[in-house]
Amino acid sequence: MKRIGILGGMSYESTIKYYDLLLEKYYERFNNYHYPEVLIFSLDFQKLIDLELGADKEKYIEYLMSGINALENGGATFIAMAANSPHAVYSDLDKLSRIPILSIIKVTAENALKEGMKKLLLLGIKFTMQNTFYQDYCKELGIEVMTPSNEEQDLIDKIIFDELVIGLFKRASKGKLLQIISQYDVDGVILGCTELPLILNQNDTEIRLLDTLEIHVDAILDYYLSLD
Repeated sequence: MKRIGILGGMSYESTIKYYDLLLEKYYERFNNYHYPEVLIFSLDFQKLIDLELGADKEKYIEYLMSGINALENGGATFIAMAANSPHAVYSDLDKLSRIPILSIIKVTAENALKEGMKKLLLLGIKFTMQNTFYQDYCKELGIEVMTPSNEEQDLIDKIIFDELVIGLFKRASKGKLLQIISQYDVDGVILGCTELPLILNQNDTEIRLLDTLEIHVDAILDYYLSLD
């Protein structure tokens, strides 16, 4: 039996969207109700944030692995982490996991490559923007990734944590995000937080937006369908 495992709760808003979009896309493709079996393990969001911003990387990995192990024990065939930031330790988790973990970073970067993009702006929480996991992987593909100014990073981080993760979507905040995007001469923008696509969509700007949540969901469904 094939089962999709989703490590979620980072935040609950985007986890809900993962589940909703996964089944919606399945139905669009096949027009039947043979939906994939899906397991979701929702982490303690505050605990994750504290560990993410703390100095003990091993405890951060250990907590993420507790959720991954729960999904493995529940019969998941493979796992997708429904957030960008935990991919800072993707290689560590992938080595420890007994089943595959489908990387949001890899599928997003490969999508950008397929579209011929060479220069990208990365938006996300400060943890993501101030790490280099997107830059490192994209560099291997010949893609440059830049980040907003420190002041802009503070604003984006505040919008995400004070509004988006609890389901508040303000027009003024959307305007601020679009203003930041408009200042950069890039081929596309990585919405490198799975809450950002909940407030921004392609109709808002002529600049190509890489919706990491939707790209990841498409990859999850493709991988699921490729299994025997």
